[in-house]
Amino acid sequence: MIHSSSTATTLERRIGLRSAVLFNMLEMIGVGPFITLPLVIAAAGYRLSVWAWVLGAVIAIADGLVWAELGAAFPRAGGSYAFLQEIYGPKGPGNWLSFLYVWQVGFTAPLSIASGCIGLSGFLAFFWPNLDSAPIATLPALHYSNFAAAAACLLVTALLYRNLSSITRLAWVLFAGVIAALTGVIVSGFAHAAATGGWHMPQAPALSTALSLGGVAQATLLATYCYWGYYNICFLGGEVRQPERTIPRSIILSILFVAAFYVLMNLAVLPSLREAASHAAQSAALRVQLVADIAGSAFGRWAGYLIAALIVWTAFASVFSLLLGYSRVPYAASRDGNYFRFLAAVHPKHGIPHRSLVALGLVGALFCFFSLAQVITMLVITRILLQFSLQQIGVILLRIRRPDLPRPFRIPLYPLPPLVAMAGFAFMLFDPRRAQAKGGSGLFELYGAIAIAISGTAIYLIRAHRLRQWPFANSQTE
Repeated sequence: MIHSSSTATTLERRIGLRSAVLFNMLEMIGVGPFITLPLVIAAAGYRLSVWAWVLGAVIAIADGLVWAELGAAFPRAGGSYAFLQEIYGPKGPGNWLSFLYVWQVGFTAPLSIASGCIGLSGFLAFFWPNLDSAPIATLPALHYSNFAAAAACLLVTALLYRNLSSITRLAWVLFAGVIAALTGVIVSGFAHAAATGGWHMPQAPALSTALSLGGVAQATLLATYCYWGYYNICFLGGEVRQPERTIPRSIILSILFVAAFYVLMNLAVLPSLREAASHAAQSAALRVQLVADIAGSAFGRWAGYLIAALIVWTAFASVFSLLLGYSRVPYAASRDGNYFRFLAAVHPKHGIPHRSLVALGLVGALFCFFSLAQVITMLVITRILLQFSLQQIGVILLRIRRPDLPRPFRIPLYPLPPLVAMAGFAFMLFDPRRAQAKGGSGLFELYGAIAIAISGTAIYLIRAHRLRQWPFANSQTE
């Protein structure tokens, strides 16, 4: 097979609809739902927990339609990076906002990857409890599990260092384990309920309306974190066949499939969790054991070990898809001269952005040695402020400023979906219990996101002044 000379500098369009749905679902279904499931139930209560998953799915679909319109209109590597440039102007504020997006990806993507790897190592501790011990007495916060998580991150990086056809074949193998894990938890939950008197809703204490809404808001935030990944195919936009059809369909299908699994899983485990869900909020070890213990109670201890192994597999698959998608973001920005040029290279044989892939994998491995307390809330708030809200507002601005822009996919019921998505994200940040628990502040994660925005803006302005880019460019170009 003869490759053109462009192969070494550009990406090839090889991804079809089935593979697009696969890559989305692999990222969506990681270790998150298995660990956060008892937390969702503890936050919202037994009777409202299912609605947190449903509401999360509604928000995901509303926001997914925004991604679908933008992804079909601008099917290029980098996803949000390309969208923000086009919306706000590549020679205007779009240059700043796209740089700011890549800057926050430098924090949030490795943290997401690291959180998946740390969750994976947590389930490995189900088999080897000594993973929780500290190898260095003077560093009690450093555990063997940190090294296991970093090793998993490096292994994923090595597996992704190959051509896209090989990656797709491996992804299908990983996906089989993901489906087996979800199915196993659902079957185990209903089987355990049947063996203990049938499925019934546990008793729940009555709460005020404000506390109930706050609990659902916090539970929806956790559920939404578990849905995120439906947009993964947009980061691979430069490698998608018929992107105008494939990207919108893959986004909606992946959300609907995953929502069905999550709702069923929540219903299946409700009778089994009972009081354990509230205790899981304080115990990371208990969160790890709960889902596996349900399977063990239903089918024997071997089933508990099997489910724990499948969840390790699922976490590995999620990190695989996450690193695959986000590795295209620094590549796209570097190729445009809006980030470090070194990362713009494409492997001459495999046709992948190998330098960007390795750089992100190494930073993710490094973050495996950091404390990831509050990482979910930090990731959600940072992305809402510096990515999702900019796109939801932007898709409306783009309709106003560029009405004649070719749009292969148009948001149905426009402008309702982007407005619903914005309202949904705002609702998730509402939780009076969290504010009370933190002495009325509850803004640590928000301050973190603002710090990322300020530092990224400062670096951009210094760089833009040196390169004579917006807002320091000559007034002639726009």
